[in-house]
Amino acid sequence: MANKEWPLWEVFIRSKKGLSHKHVGSLRASDSQMAIKNARDVYTRRSEGISIWVTKSNSIFASKPDESDSLYEPSDSKVYRHPTFYDIPDGIEHM
Repeated sequence: MANKEWPLWEVFIRSKKGLSHKHVGSLRASDSQMAIKNARDVYTRRSEGISIWVTKSNSIFASKPDESDSLYEPSDSKVYRHPTFYDIPDGIEHM
């Protein structure tokens, strides 16, 4: 028997105060337009967002937690990427 479920979509919302989209959940929809409309109804009922992204769940690829050492180790050995040796002038609060 063929799978008759609609595809699973991941939903990302950009809040009014935020600069980046944040993952808020998943839903099922027949296409991207339906996914956006459903995401609006489910995840922005109180006008929390100004932008919605949806993507099919099967299109997301992620690193594996057990491979984190080999994935992130090279950046740890490059101290010039970590600005810990710079003097920050007085009066600068958010850097």
